[in-house]
Amino acid sequence: MTTQDAAEKKPLWLLIEEKILDVGTQELEGQNQEQAIQKIVKDLDGAGHNVSQNGGNLLKLRWAVKDMLKVKRPLMKDFNDALGALELDDVIDPQRATATLVAQVGETWPEMKRSERKADVLEIIEDKKLSLLIDKAKTLSTDEGVRLLLLEEVAHETITSALEISAEKCAEVNATVEAEKAERERVKKLLAEVEEASAEDQVKHLIKNKVADELIVELAGVEQTMLDGVNKAMEEEMKEQKRLEEEAAAKKAAEAAGPALDDIPDDEMVDYIESIREILEFSDQEKEIRAMCEQSEIPKSLVDVAVSDPDKLDELEEKAGG
Repeated sequence: MTTQDAAEKKPLWLLIEEKILDVGTQELEGQNQEQAIQKIVKDLDGAGHNVSQNGGNLLKLRWAVKDMLKVKRPLMKDFNDALGALELDDVIDPQRATATLVAQVGETWPEMKRSERKADVLEIIEDKKLSLLIDKAKTLSTDEGVRLLLLEEVAHETITSALEISAEKCAEVNATVEAEKAERERVKKLLAEVEEASAEDQVKHLIKNKVADELIVELAGVEQTMLDGVNKAMEEEMKEQKRLEEEAAAKKAAEAAGPALDDIPDDEMVDYIESIREILEFSDQEKEIRAMCEQSEIPKSLVDVAVSDPDKLDELEEKAGG
């Protein structure tokens, strides 16, 4: 962008005030006042603003000079002082920062309170915010700096240029940021599902859905001590639940395995062994033998004998009176 392009982008009132600041109070209040005004007119014309041939624009310039002489200093001196005093925390909300700055400068310069000027000041504040954000990002690690700017919705091309990083690096961090945003939305939906529940039950619901502790504290609005207490209570509940599940699984496995050898009635023992012999005629592969025995509901204890020591079946059959 050329100097003239930059000047044309600025509103006329701001250019006028900047020219008054450049010329200085001393020149504008002395005998050479008109000469100084004509110099400003020429500069504004050269910047693409028609002032010399536009009575309204020329009046704006003369009124601005008159106000400056009344206050004894340029408006831009107060404006730049107020703008320069702003820190990042002050401009996080540009609308509020604009209202504050306009009210502050407007005490001396009532023209600043005009609606069209407020819009221009807002744009200046937004530029100030971007500049301060970039300054802060440069003090952080690359990833954290990019994250800061992305969360403030700074354009990717601005980030890559300001931090001198590749588009690929920006996209990499952006993917992480987007995933974090998606997770926050998921947590908000989970909270909506239990919005009528107690805070403790809400926390339990989030823990069961594998939400990170820091997000629970932030989005559920609970203290860390409460979260720690719920986590501890749920650990005990989970231990008890695991114990009961293991007991149930063991019981189910025992029922599926059937009785031990010594608990099999003699008549059933004879029938089981007969079935096993029939199965052994079909296959000598342990996996197939076990599968067919399971289908025939033969006790596991007897199947173990059949695949490990089949000759012992004769002994068991004889003992059972077969």
